[in-house]
Amino acid sequence: MATKIRLQRHGRKSYAFYSIVIADVRAPRDGKFIEKIGTYNPNTNPATVDLNFERALHWVMCGAQPTDTVRNILSKEGVYMKKHLLGGVAKGAFTEAEAEAKFEAWKNNKQSGLAALKAKQDEAKKAEAKARLEAEKKINEVKAKALAEKKAAEAAEKAAAEAPAEEATEAPAEEAPATEAAAE
Repeated sequence: MATKIRLQRHGRKSYAFYSIVIADVRAPRDGKFIEKIGTYNPNTNPATVDLNFERALHWVMCGAQPTDTVRNILSKEGVYMKKHLLGGVAKGAFTEAEAEAKFEAWKNNKQSGLAALKAKQDEAKKAEAKARLEAEKKINEVKAKALAEKKAAEAAEKAAAEAPAEEATEAPAEEAPATEAAAE
């Protein structure tokens, strides 16, 4: 029986969620399958993959042919690296312990690379947020300065308008004592 490792679609419209399954080549996409070995959710960032590594390796070693997308997923998860190393053990190129050590080194290198990439993205987000905050502060300072100038101009106009009014009220007050003096 020819088997394929492929994705089986689930989820609602425009929000796909996939199961990674082993199925007969003749079975429909979402139809009968032999075994479910994991899930794939492309809606998250980065895409979430939950995979039974041992069963995936078993089926790849048995000759199940993955689809293009599943091949990429298995490659990123390290199934094909492990298959490659086990092929080297079968040929006698190195021992199984050496193969495990190489696989662990590859896995750790990949994890550290992903962690570095995530740290770099976080740092870029923080720098962008800081730059936006600085730009906003500059804009607010310009607006505050313009508002202060406007208020100063309004205060000057108000003071200028009140100055003649004060002179007009002070002049009759000064004249009043003079009239009182003339009356006496």
